[in-house]
Amino acid sequence: MARAILVIDVQVDFCEGGALACSGGAATASRISEHLKKHASDYDFVIASRDWHTAHDSNGGHFPDPDDQPDYVNNWPLHCIAGESGSEYHPNLDQSLIGIHIKKGQGAPGYSIFEGTADSGQTFQELISEFEITQVDVVGIATDYCVRASALDAKRIGLDVRVITGLTAGVAQESIENSIDQMIDAGIEVKPVY
Repeated sequence: MARAILVIDVQVDFCEGGALACSGGAATASRISEHLKKHASDYDFVIASRDWHTAHDSNGGHFPDPDDQPDYVNNWPLHCIAGESGSEYHPNLDQSLIGIHIKKGQGAPGYSIFEGTADSGQTFQELISEFEITQVDVVGIATDYCVRASALDAKRIGLDVRVITGLTAGVAQESIENSIDQMIDAGIEVKPVY
């Protein structure tokens, strides 16, 4: 029985100045770094995901056709293109604290960390099984999209899941509140602070 913290998509493109910025993203990155330093002994694993979308590809409809505008529901402006600066971790996130890196959205939408793979080629699901992870804290960006999707998937496979909202940033207040309600209804513990 192991405990992990899942740091979801704390990337340049999801923070202020990025292609798909969330208000408070940079501050969230700093708070997550502080949390990881302060609570290092509380976690057996620190696992971080990144959107890692394929260039010159619709990524399964995640990006609109070149002549179309994104609808911000099913498709989005180009963001987190593999190997480009926007796909990198935000500089306020201390990468030295991360033990396992997961890339998701390679040719696909990839909202949940469960859709990703480690550099070793293992799926996230395989890592969960190998390391016998039973408890996860979920933090990162965006509360109402990839954090929600990752938390719900973790709960769906029977993990004990806690979302720390003080260590997240979201897209819009209404969708953040709806997502929090959805997570609570699924049996996920949602707390503002650790």
